[in-house]
Amino acid sequence: MSQYPRARSVQDLRLPDVPFMLHLNNAHATETSALDEVSLAVLLNMAFYARGIDRGATALLIALDHTANYINPNFNWFKTYCESFIYVDRVIVSGAARGQGIARELYLDLFATAKQAGYDRVVCEVNIDPPNPASDAFHAAMGFVGVGQAVVHNGTKSVRYFERSLTR
Repeated sequence: MSQYPRARSVQDLRLPDVPFMLHLNNAHATETSALDEVSLAVLLNMAFYARGIDRGATALLIALDHTANYINPNFNWFKTYCESFIYVDRVIVSGAARGQGIARELYLDLFATAKQAGYDRVVCEVNIDPPNPASDAFHAAMGFVGVGQAVVHNGTKSVRYFERSLTR
């Protein structure tokens, strides 16, 4: 048996993948937010980028561009902060697949896609409360820098806002 995990390919996520994605998403609702099939399908339909591994059952990354009609306090914060951006709404890797470089691969693919489309920054938020130190460390390693913070969802979450320039 090889010491390396089997090769996995990044694939576009589509509406038939929603049940696979929904299971992974809701298993990590504390870090992101819980969704139902309808809200996930709406998010998928407005996405600039929606790709994952194993139809979104192992990993997924969903990102929107600044023109999306998305009602979300974090997305709206970025709309007041900058004119043009790609917003990472959620990136999730299943517990069994962590440490294999999958999130990094998805982010690098997103950066290339965004840059090719003419965008110069990718933005996201990471929870401060409840804390998500693994995500903080990952985003720092990927070149994101802090640009602000806020308390959202009626005081139930505190978040730190990050951006990564694509022009370097």
